[in-house]
Amino acid sequence: MKFEGTDTYVATSDLQMAVNAAVKLERPLLIKGEPGTGKTLLAEEVATSLGLPLIQWHIKSTTKAQQGLYEYDAVSRLRDSQLGDEKVHDIANYIKKGKMWEAFEAEDQVVLLIDEIDKADIEFPNDLLVELDRMEFFVYETGNTIKAKKRPIIIITSNNEKELPDAFLRRCFFHFINFPDRETMQQIVSVHYPNIKQDLVTEALEVFFDVRAIPGLKKKPSTSELIDWLKLLMADDIPDEVLKNRDNTKAIPPLYGALLKNEQDVQMLERLAFMHRRETNRQ
Repeated sequence: MKFEGTDTYVATSDLQMAVNAAVKLERPLLIKGEPGTGKTLLAEEVATSLGLPLIQWHIKSTTKAQQGLYEYDAVSRLRDSQLGDEKVHDIANYIKKGKMWEAFEAEDQVVLLIDEIDKADIEFPNDLLVELDRMEFFVYETGNTIKAKKRPIIIITSNNEKELPDAFLRRCFFHFINFPDRETMQQIVSVHYPNIKQDLVTEALEVFFDVRAIPGLKKKPSTSELIDWLKLLMADDIPDEVLKNRDNTKAIPPLYGALLKNEQDVQMLERLAFMHRRETNRQ
């Protein structure tokens, strides 16, 4: 089985190679890149491309590594014991399986997504080292060892909010998704909107990359935000001439709320427009 992208996901040759290398080495694939570059979507597309089920574990700041294995609900067991419930005699009734347990016990190979691992505590990756290495873990409450029936394809994403431990990095195959160039971006747009007018795409990309090139932006617009912006431009039937003949004294692009996500960046573009107007008036 080889990943070669899908009809709905444009994967560069480097990204395809990284996915296939991680599968061959039987190591987790650690994916980094700007938010909105398709890191999470990659796992879904790998599963679709290879015809495998997908199990998703989305990490939050409060997530603990143990939750990915299992959780023991001692409170429910105590309550049931007070009520005289018969199921209290089997502790397995109070074990809640985590996403890694689901992936390990699957009869066929699955794709396991561990999404945004850098959101969790710094010790989170280290707490999974043994399980990722040996593909097994011990359930203390029942005395059972859970082993993977088929080694899952593990894809781990990170937005670089925290540095990951060296011991964890050594166990992964790493790939950084570079921001798409114009040619790749046009392919991505064509996948999402096959019937879009090419003149609109050309002018929209010109504006989009101009905005991204402005130094000092707090948050540069991403691929997903470009896709949203184009959807709005088409819905409002804004002619491409509006973008092509844009007035530099009005630096804010139409429907800018899809591209710019904080007031500092909007104010920066407004200042640039003001400075351009002042220079124009001087001339």
